[in-house]
Amino acid sequence: MSVRIHLFVAILTACFVSQANAITLETVLQATLERNPAIQEAKSGLEQAAGQRLVFRSVAWPDAELGVPAGVQAGHRSGESGVKGFGLGRGTLTQTLFNAGLPASMRRGNVEVLIAQQQLNVAVVEQLHAARLAFYAALYNQSLESVRREQQRRLQENVATQRTRFEAGLADKGALTSATVQASELETQIEGAHRAYLEAQLQLAQAMAINPASASLPEPEGELQSFPMRVDLDAETAAALQRRADLKLAHLFVRAANEDQRIIAADYYPIVTGSLPGEYVPVTGIHREGSTSKTQDFIGSEIREKATSTWRVIDNGQVGGAVLKARSVKEINELTCRKLEANIPRELSRIADWLKATDERERSLAGASEAAEESARVIQQNVGSGLVSPLDYRVTQNAYLETKSGLLEAIYQHNVAVAEWDRATGRYFQFSDDNTKSR
Repeated sequence: MSVRIHLFVAILTACFVSQANAITLETVLQATLERNPAIQEAKSGLEQAAGQRLVFRSVAWPDAELGVPAGVQAGHRSGESGVKGFGLGRGTLTQTLFNAGLPASMRRGNVEVLIAQQQLNVAVVEQLHAARLAFYAALYNQSLESVRREQQRRLQENVATQRTRFEAGLADKGALTSATVQASELETQIEGAHRAYLEAQLQLAQAMAINPASASLPEPEGELQSFPMRVDLDAETAAALQRRADLKLAHLFVRAANEDQRIIAADYYPIVTGSLPGEYVPVTGIHREGSTSKTQDFIGSEIREKATSTWRVIDNGQVGGAVLKARSVKEINELTCRKLEANIPRELSRIADWLKATDERERSLAGASEAAEESARVIQQNVGSGLVSPLDYRVTQNAYLETKSGLLEAIYQHNVAVAEWDRATGRYFQFSDDNTKSR
């Protein structure tokens, strides 16, 4: 798994421009994979499943018991008198010769381990995906805060210009007030972006198992970028149906429920058990429990073999009810599996449309952002000389801010859509050599 994760990280980090020694996406994903509590818990579940498999397989294994009774024998009987000690060895070896549920029990043990493995895979996908989205959100809100602070700086320069013009008698107090209000309006937006950035930092710390009380919050550095993405919806849908970890887990739950039903239904058939009890007596004259004559006493070591068979001839509903319950669980799991299979094509189609929409919106806003920036620059040069009214300056700056913020949001949404596409297609574990399909 670690090799595949490294490949995935290499693909993802190609979308970022990061400084040296910064907390990159690769660092976040690697720390999440190694220290995330949910992933660690899933790994423990895999160890528990290995033990549970031994329980299922124990039906086929022999059962051996060994005992060493010892004590003191006293009393009087014909030909005997006095008190004497005794000790003997007793052992029993029992082996199931026929059990209709044995094959199903062996398969059920294997399925238990497979379920734990897929549960680990599902946990890895969920936690890595959550860490990735938190990283994107942190970069987005960090950039958004930077854009709004730059805009606030420009508006504060306009306030200084209008104050100078007001003091020189070239502008009225209304223009100064309007410029001051416009600059102060951005404070709320800046604080909102900063709070969102802190929230993303906390989510990253949670994914990376970092305690904020004893360590500083992670500070992702870099710049969100996006590249055109081509998708083959039909091919990716077929591949996702084969490699999605949650779908594999759903299929395994169906198999497990089917084997559970077989194990329970095996009680309808007879069970044949063979046993080989043996007793080792170092001395003679030791009374058996409940014996009334010498002929029933231990006269030496002995081994006896026997076979027993049990068969539930009349079912009082215990087995039948359990079978019906297991069948109901299997049918519910089958329904859940079919719903998941039917939802995957719809989900991929939705994400593909999302990717297309974000690409188109980004291209549109890229051109509008350049035009708005140039217009804002020209207006800013003319507002100081009074050639442009403060209202025109305010409208232009607001348009530039909205366009710049919209472009940044479009890039962020594109990265989120790519992450959702990787999750929906199962690409957190499967990658091809052709990276142009995912980036």
